[in-house]
Amino acid sequence: MNHLPLIDDFLLHIQANNYSHETLYNYERDLDTFAQFLQNELRGLEFSKITKKTIEQYKAYLNSPTRKTSGGQESEVKLKSGSINRHLTSLRRYLNFLIDMDETVPVPPTSIKLLRMGKQHSQIAEFEEMIKLIECPATIEQDQFVKLRNRAMLETLFASGMRISELISLRRNQLDHTGKIFVEGKGRKRRFIYLTPRAEGHIREYLKLRNDENPFIFVAERGLNAANKKKHISPNYVQMKIKWYREYLGMSIKTSAHSLRHGFATYLAEQGANPAAIQVLLGHESLETTTRYVHASDRYAETTHREFHPLKK
Repeated sequence: MNHLPLIDDFLLHIQANNYSHETLYNYERDLDTFAQFLQNELRGLEFSKITKKTIEQYKAYLNSPTRKTSGGQESEVKLKSGSINRHLTSLRRYLNFLIDMDETVPVPPTSIKLLRMGKQHSQIAEFEEMIKLIECPATIEQDQFVKLRNRAMLETLFASGMRISELISLRRNQLDHTGKIFVEGKGRKRRFIYLTPRAEGHIREYLKLRNDENPFIFVAERGLNAANKKKHISPNYVQMKIKWYREYLGMSIKTSAHSLRHGFATYLAEQGANPAAIQVLLGHESLETTTRYVHASDRYAETTHREFHPLKK
């Protein structure tokens, strides 16, 4: 049982402020992990008696292979730095809430320092390989409905740079003749995304096969049945199919739905697109987040070096 003070009030605060169910779940799970740590690893240490040393012990615990999950089970996977930082950020946010509620906190939120994140060199497939992946459903899928739907899904992901959660939530009434769609993205932030004429054409070709009242654009075949008429396709299905197409094509670089979004941004940058415009298209709050996509391409870096180096001649 989680004995952290005002924990239910904190979770209600998160819910009341219109955060997603996934965000609420993450906060609850992360703080359960911290409560379990105090109870099991520190022999029931009271929250009021934690110190900065306790926080350092908790960071070491999260980074340990003997860590337990929020449910108390032995963990089989070592947490990555990003996941550890999410746990620490949840604790920091909780402490800030207690301060807002005029509660006394044993350590200041600012004393919780996040782990240094090593810069990762992201890889995306070559443009030609990406196109083969997008076109793959038309080659290997036997069912006409699946063939047209999956081709339209991949075309849409790469044409717009949208997230997979945004893709599966698309509704037919969002599609008009302009190719511009208003979507609600991460953190319930709204923005416009844009389809290429090519992607829009594949969507309309697929929709010609539809004879149902399901409001979503991308549905499973069973979604055509009356009992399931309001369901959309699952993200797991989309990811599974992309993995299958990648393996069929023998692509060496791991590719996912997020890779299509990543490729969308990188290839726009290679064509000279303004990073600020790419930021808007991706729905990022920070330009710093966008630059991780923009500068991911070796070709982009090489071209920049050859074009702008002062001693290039």
